[in-house]
Amino acid sequence: MNETHQPRLLLVDDEAAALKNLSHLFQQEGYGVTACQSGQEAIQALRDQDFDLVLTDLRMKDVDGLAVLRQARAVQPDGEVIVITGHATLDSAVAAMKEGAFHYIAKPYRLDEVRQVVRSALEVVALKRENRDLRRRLEGYQGPVNLITEDLAMQRLLETARQVAPTDCNILITGESGTGKELMARYLHLYSARAGQAFVAVNCGALQEELLANELFGHEKGAFTGADRQKPGLIEMAAGGTLFLDEIAEMSPAMQVKLLRVLQERELMRVGGTAPVGVDARFIAATNRDLQEGVAQGRFRADLFFRLNVVNLTLPPLRDRRDDIPLLAWHFLKKFAQAMGKAVDDLAPEALALLVRHDYPGNVRELANLIERGVALARGGRIEASHLPESLRLLPPRRVPQVEPPGELTTLAGNEAAYIAQVLKYTNGNRNQAAEILGIDRVSLWRRIKRFGLE
Repeated sequence: MNETHQPRLLLVDDEAAALKNLSHLFQQEGYGVTACQSGQEAIQALRDQDFDLVLTDLRMKDVDGLAVLRQARAVQPDGEVIVITGHATLDSAVAAMKEGAFHYIAKPYRLDEVRQVVRSALEVVALKRENRDLRRRLEGYQGPVNLITEDLAMQRLLETARQVAPTDCNILITGESGTGKELMARYLHLYSARAGQAFVAVNCGALQEELLANELFGHEKGAFTGADRQKPGLIEMAAGGTLFLDEIAEMSPAMQVKLLRVLQERELMRVGGTAPVGVDARFIAATNRDLQEGVAQGRFRADLFFRLNVVNLTLPPLRDRRDDIPLLAWHFLKKFAQAMGKAVDDLAPEALALLVRHDYPGNVRELANLIERGVALARGGRIEASHLPESLRLLPPRRVPQVEPPGELTTLAGNEAAYIAQVLKYTNGNRNQAAEILGIDRVSLWRRIKRFGLE
């Protein structure tokens, strides 16, 4: 639901007094209200107008509430329906819920009870529309390399990447494990003049020194037992393109010396070779370690560090770009549902709330794993909260900032406004984090921001 949207309610009851009371209540709440005194009138209204929520009596003379419910679900699937009746039975409640009712309220009811149920239903409607908008926005991110973000700091980083990509300067990508360092390297390659040539990746921490030397530099025939032919290394295979050296901090001191010579002289010597081979590759390195600390401790060569660190791009952890979590979740949902051949195309609001709340020590890779698990376990068309690990459902509340007591007594509303303003300041304006700290959903937070003029 966007920030200018006024929720629209359709009220249906063949008792004029009950209809009048509900209409007055919700008009005072600031909702747009359409009142109908028959089921037939309500069905026509559903055909002519859009509503966020329908409150309908169950037993009516012409067309009953279940018929209104069915029509509402058919023409306005993002909306919700609350059934109200003075003839409450277990069977009627079950029938209403099977047809997709959000809630079932028996007469006589308390107005505050109805008010609270309506607010909860509208929050669900808002989440549905937010999810739909997320899916729509995702379409703009589809491409050869999907670096999906709406985070301002990440967008600035991508702009820097696009600026340096056309050059041949060496780039060092840093960031925690799982933040997408190889994806950033591929992004740089895509926007470079070398995009039409090979992108070659090697994990420097996955191979022993001798094997890594052989992989990078290649070997001549007869260089060692079993070398029955000449083999070009990965650096040669990246000629005209990009060589991505992942986990560069794990490279041995001896290999660091050899790589430094390649970067300085733009040539290499194959294992067992006697003649140098020219090098025409762009070098991008990545690490999840602090290379400057490694230099200070003597574990990494200072001259190699400065050769690699011409431009440094530091990827933020996912916990610092929390607004990107829903977008990424939807991206992975689509990806894994397609890969598994499953008709899973939705995320339950409760599941999405759990995902946004998590701090992701494994970063984007961890989020991808969670969504893959959810798709695998989903039996219907969406991932439910129950499809996520129990550890996510048992997360403790997020840390609440300390609030200074007011210097003088104010109204309750004044204290509420001041506290919300302080929490927003504490989260640097991140409404997802603020809502989590406050213990309310984003829609309720938005309403309070509007009410108190905190924008």
